[in-house]
Amino acid sequence: MLCRVMQVSRRMARELRRRGYDIGRYQARNLMQEAGIEARQRRRWRHTTNSQHTLPVAPNLLNRRFMVAAPNRVWVADITAIWTLEGWLYLAAILGPHDRQCVGWAMADPMRTQLVLDALEMAMGRRKPEEGLLHHNDRGSQYASHEYRFTLVRHGFRASMSRKGNCWDNAVMERFFGSLKSEWLAGQRYGSRQAARRDIEMEYNSCRLHSTLDYQTPREVGLAAVA
Repeated sequence: MLCRVMQVSRRMARELRRRGYDIGRYQARNLMQEAGIEARQRRRWRHTTNSQHTLPVAPNLLNRRFMVAAPNRVWVADITAIWTLEGWLYLAAILGPHDRQCVGWAMADPMRTQLVLDALEMAMGRRKPEEGLLHHNDRGSQYASHEYRFTLVRHGFRASMSRKGNCWDNAVMERFFGSLKSEWLAGQRYGSRQAARRDIEMEYNSCRLHSTLDYQTPREVGLAAVA
């Protein structure tokens, strides 16, 4: 728990210095404690990966090489579930490990292949990657489907999948969803799926500072890469 508190206070101190306040991480931690501010833990959880299928699976070409020298060379993808009073809302997202930016996303209920296809179509429309891009995801049936595999092949992308039951093979994506839920969605009580959609629409890209990006936002790193 202490490690988690220090990580949050470090990010808070960086954000305050960006806004003109000369504050170190220990002072930020003390101010957070005085104000009763803390990182909330995720509560409700739902399993979204169905790997019990007979569809073809791709080899693990990425092999945990998450340090990428340039944008649009590697994408990682996954699905998570968000609770609302109307029921579960499923979020499919595609992340660029180079700048940790969410390049494509889609939300829907239920969780079908079209959900991940919509996220992929958005990512391709926004980034227009060249052939040879490495696309990594888990062994979920949506990603192993004929439609999804055919779309990757049609655009000249190389398919990569995590080993069975090994979440560390897609650790960047797992961390993205974990931070999204604990820092952006924590404490939210969505009355409807539509309310959740409006709140989630990826403000995360322009607001959250990432330690792996030297405490810059993904959008800042992305803009610098194309400047």
